[in-house]
Amino acid sequence: MSPASASGSLTPTGTIATSSDRRRVAFATVVGTTVEWYDYFIYASAAGLVFSQLFFEPAGPGVGTILAFLTVGISFLFRPLGAFLAGHFGDRFGRRIVLVVTLILMGAATVLIGLLPTYSQIGIAAPILLILLRILQGVSAGGEWGGAVLMAVEHAPRDRRGLYGAMPQIGVPIGLLLASAMLAIMNIIFPGDAFLDWGWRIPFLFSIVLILVGYWVRRRVEESPVFTEIAEREEQTGAPIVKLFARFTPLVILAALVFAGNNAVGYMTTGGYVQNYATNPEGPVGLDRGDVLWAVTASSVTWLISTFIAGWICDRIGRRTTYIFGWILQGAALFALFPLVNTANPVLLASGLMLLTVGLGFTYGPQSAWYSEMFPASVRFSGVSISYAIGAILGGAFAPTIAAWLQQTTGTSTSVTLYLVGMTVIGLIATLLLRDRKGISLRPGDEEEQREGIYIWEPASAPKP
Repeated sequence: MSPASASGSLTPTGTIATSSDRRRVAFATVVGTTVEWYDYFIYASAAGLVFSQLFFEPAGPGVGTILAFLTVGISFLFRPLGAFLAGHFGDRFGRRIVLVVTLILMGAATVLIGLLPTYSQIGIAAPILLILLRILQGVSAGGEWGGAVLMAVEHAPRDRRGLYGAMPQIGVPIGLLLASAMLAIMNIIFPGDAFLDWGWRIPFLFSIVLILVGYWVRRRVEESPVFTEIAEREEQTGAPIVKLFARFTPLVILAALVFAGNNAVGYMTTGGYVQNYATNPEGPVGLDRGDVLWAVTASSVTWLISTFIAGWICDRIGRRTTYIFGWILQGAALFALFPLVNTANPVLLASGLMLLTVGLGFTYGPQSAWYSEMFPASVRFSGVSISYAIGAILGGAFAPTIAAWLQQTTGTSTSVTLYLVGMTVIGLIATLLLRDRKGISLRPGDEEEQREGIYIWEPASAPKP
């Protein structure tokens, strides 16, 4: 029996990783990502449900809703800043320190939002402070994902990167599940005006408990073996972002478009649009707030399951093939979504959201492994984080705002469906322009191989070294 099979398996650097090491890393990435995205989704859900009333009431119901969704989108504009900072420090000083800092930053901003006075209490200062805290959340989110992904994938055996890469991915639907369930429970405990007064604040304040748990878990994880080898070889890139854009600009753009196709559709629920659309008493549905929150909670479970399955199956059929299958499922589910929501039946609403999240899972589960295999080791943190951040701006940043504007302008949800289908097609096209690189070496000594065979063509702007 080989040493690898006796005590563990080979990491991308060729060192031995035991089963306990891999479980610890997987658990840490799930917990940390869950905490980060619980904080992020609590805000987005609250924006769709109550922030138009609490912070933008003078603007009126329609404009107040759009302004509330704009605060969701504004944070995305600062994700690239977080990605640039995290990429720079992550490629120079390691993945783990970035993960700890981003976790604390996100949690602190979330707790402060829970303590924030409303417009009726301090006037225009309330929405200004809300936006500033949301910007801090955006900076944190821009840096967190790339670090979590690389910790998971760079610790994983070569033939199981999809599965281990799915661990930080499933933290996102778990975060949505916790956020929606927490708000649903608060809606029961604090019905009616009590929810507006205090009920919405408690999920934000609860974040302090999650921060402590996430911090403890992440501090116990060893540094990524790939970065450890880079540091031992003293090959850290002095200006990784400059190198990234000098050599891999087309790759950053295509990777961003892949994520944009998923993110725009995902933010119909994670950005709070469906919650607002389905509960608006002046809209076509007018469901009870609790019914909608439980429907979103149920859909987060199917999103979690499909994301995990997609991560597992992409180790067998490839990242690109899994994505193509996911785009087809996502596009088909979009045509069923609003007809089911518009029935004003909570069960059919949940069914529509659950169908949609299957496609979302298959266009999200393989992302960690595919992104990690796209970029050379010396710029991998920067490439993964910045592509993700740009994709979030192009996709989810203003998707709820665009959807709300389309609905108000056209008076029909069909326009929203066509917009989302268009984003899905963009994601599919970007997927088709990239090659599958399943199993490629991630070691810093194999950068020449990592720079080859990225696209289905070789663009002039991506010269070979």
